[in-house]
This record gives sequence, C-alpha cells and structure tokens, in this order.
Amino acid sequence: MFRTGFAALLSLVLLAGCMAPKGETAAEKRQAAQQMRSEALTQLYDIHPYAQGQIEEAAGYAVFSNVGVNLFLLSTASGWGIVREAGTGQDTYMKMYSVGIGPGLGIKDFRGIFVFTDREALDSFVEDGWDASAQADATAKAEDKGDSWAGSVDVAPGIKLYQLTETGLALQATIQGTKFWKDDELS
Repeated sequence: MFRTGFAALLSLVLLAGCMAPKGETAAEKRQAAQQMRSEALTQLYDIHPYAQGQIEEAAGYAVFSNVGVNLFLLSTASGWGIVREAGTGQDTYMKMYSVGIGPGLGIKDFRGIFVFTDREALDSFVEDGWDASAQADATAKAEDKGDSWAGSVDVAPGIKLYQLTETGLALQATIQGTKFWKDDELS
C-alpha cells in the first residue's frame, strides 16, 4: 500500500513539471506553445481533413498538450495550451490539471483539440475555466465519414474534442475532474 501511495505521489510531482511550455522567457514559452498548436493542427488535418473547415467555421478553438499517468486507482494529467478566438484572432494561454479515480495503468502524451461551436461556450471556457467534473475518460477512434464530426467527442454543450495520442499506452476506465485556467505569466 505504501509503495502504491508513494508511486502516485511521485507521479503527481512529475506532472507538475509538465504544466508549462519549454522556454526560459515568456516569449520563448509562447513560441513553444504556438509551435505545438501548429504541429497538432497539422496532424489533426492529416487524420481528419474535414476538421479544418469545422475549426474555420467555429467561434474558436483550443489546443492543449497533456501528459497523463494512471497508477492502479489514481489518474492524473497536466498540461498547457492556447485558445484562439475566431473573430479577433486573440490567443489566450492556459493551463490544465485533472485527477481521477478508477482502475488502470499507463502513461500517455496527447494533444486535445477543443472546437467551440458557439461563442458562449468559448467565453465560459476562457473566463470561468471549464471544469469537467465526473467525466468518464474514454478514447474514441472513428473512421472518416464525409463531413461529419467523426473522431470527435462531445464534452459539453457547444464543445467538441479531438484527442491525438503522441506517445504512450494506457489502459484505463477512470472518472476524471479537469480544471482549465488562464496562464497569468503568458496571457
């Protein structure tokens, strides 16, 4: 029991270091975040070409880099990202952290691309910091189906999510609570 608790605590400490883009200065961190966004969108458009049109028509979108760890009954994830408002092109830099319970084992590095289909959902995400309490963690993979939202998951009214796994393998069935907030250093 002690070993499991220690391993879980260690994973939480390690994840805390993943909550900011690489760089020494705020400008370098913003540049790293913009590069991550560009690479993630390119990857998304290669996998789901119709997603580009959906993002262009949306009120805005967000791209997050996340690292998640699941050790037996405890899961955690942390990350950072950028929200882009469609009308103004304004970027807001944000952080995220989640914790959950449920059986599983693994580590994964993934990108989350949120598409805000309405302005109210976008504004609430940026201003209030979205809390996805008691949301089941699931991995969805769908075949391309014309101009539909295949490959995305509805996570809240007005918010769709594409998840791209970078590296790692995780077998898990958890209930997650996720919090997003503005990065005061970068915004």
